[in-house]
Amino acid sequence: MQLKEIQALLEAFETSSAVSFVWEQGEEKISFKKAAAYCQTVPSVLPLAAPPTVMSTPSAEPAATPEPAAIESIDAPLVGTFYASSAPDKAPFVSVGDKVKQGQTVCLLEAMKMMSEVPAPFDCVIEEVLIADGTLAEFGCPLFRITRL
Repeated sequence: MQLKEIQALLEAFETSSAVSFVWEQGEEKISFKKAAAYCQTVPSVLPLAAPPTVMSTPSAEPAATPEPAAIESIDAPLVGTFYASSAPDKAPFVSVGDKVKQGQTVCLLEAMKMMSEVPAPFDCVIEEVLIADGTLAEFGCPLFRITRL
């Protein structure tokens, strides 16, 4: 690949919303990662939207309304590169909608060439993956949005 082609790829990558890019052809390999792909801090418990208030005449007993389930997160226990699967050609450990058991591995974090499994803290449902595969996760960074079972 020529320098002009590499520069064109880099410019296209910088203006895209992608956080990482890998190009391989034969023996050549080019990989780009954006520094802005680092985790953004969000609260570890995300409240659901409050139910709308309905004006009515007061009654003798207030009606009991069920509490909405709290949305929680699985946070990074250490600084490291987030991997959703054990290898690039393997399926991710978990996907959105999966029910996971306490202790089940949900991802890997790589720090200093050491792979650490991140387990589910309790039985839960994966609601959202909050970080892109191959990006750096800061300590305490939410990795998954989950609902406790």
